[in-house]
Amino acid sequence: MTAPLTPSEIEAALARDGDRRVATRHVWFLNSAFDRIGFETALRRVAERPAAKPFAFVVTPNVDHLVRLRRDKLLAPLYAQAWLTVCDSRVLELIAAFSGEALDVTPGSDLTEALFERVIHPDEPVTVIGGNAQVVEAVTRRYGLNRVNWHQPPMGLRHKPEAIADCARFVAEHPARFVFLCVGSPQQEMIAEACLERGDCTGVGLCVGASLDFLSGKARRAPVWMRRARLEWLHRLMEQPARLWRRYLVDGPKILFIWWEWRKARAKLRRFERQLKRGFF
Repeated sequence: MTAPLTPSEIEAALARDGDRRVATRHVWFLNSAFDRIGFETALRRVAERPAAKPFAFVVTPNVDHLVRLRRDKLLAPLYAQAWLTVCDSRVLELIAAFSGEALDVTPGSDLTEALFERVIHPDEPVTVIGGNAQVVEAVTRRYGLNRVNWHQPPMGLRHKPEAIADCARFVAEHPARFVFLCVGSPQQEMIAEACLERGDCTGVGLCVGASLDFLSGKARRAPVWMRRARLEWLHRLMEQPARLWRRYLVDGPKILFIWWEWRKARAKLRRFERQLKRGFF
C-alpha cells in the first residue's frame, strides 16, 4: 500500500502552479488537503478566473475518493496538482465536525448547477468531456447554449493513454472558460493532468463526475431534505442498487477505520508537540 502524500509533498507538487495554494488556506483531514473556502467563495473563484489563463482544475473528493486513496497509488499525485480541492461530502463534514475540524462543503453537483444557472452565458463556449449525446443535448437545450464542444472518450479510459491524450488535445483545440470532465475518477483527474502537461490548455477543468446527468434529467438528485440530512448517499443507493451497493455498503464504511487511524496519528503528534514545548527533547 502506498502511503498518502504528506502536506509538505502536496505543497511541493503545487509549487509549479502560478496559483499555488499555501498551507494557511488548507485543512488537512483524513490524509487529504481541503481548501478552507465555502461554496460561494469556491464558485466565485472559479467564475472569476480569466478564460485565457493556463489550465487549472478542481477536484471534489468524497468518502469514496478518500477510501480509494488508501489503495490506489495513482490518486494522491493527481489530487496534489489540483488548483482547488473542495469537499463533496456532508458525511465527511460531519466526521470532521466531530473531530473538531471545520470542513466546508462544496458538492460538485451543486457547483456545476450554479455555474450553469448563474455564470455561464449562452453564447460562450463550453467544453464537455464524457457523458453521452442525450445528456449533452438536454443540458444544451435546458440552458440555451450555443457553443458546446463535446468529446466522448472510449470506455476503459484509465488504461488507454492515447485516448487520454486525445481528450487533452480536444481541450486545447476547443478553448473554453469551463471544461467539464465527466468520466468518473480517476479518469477525469488523469485528463486534467494531461491538460496540465500539454501546456497549451486554458480554462478551469471541473472533475464533477455525474453532475451533468442530474442537470439533464438522466439521473435524479436526492430531495433537499435528504441532502441536508446527509442522506444523499442513501438516495443514490436506492436509485442504483446494483451499481452502487458495494461503494456505499462495503467500501464506504471503511472511512471509519481511516478516521480512527487519523485520530491516533493526530493525538500522537500533539503529544510530541507538547513534549517539545516542555523541553523533553
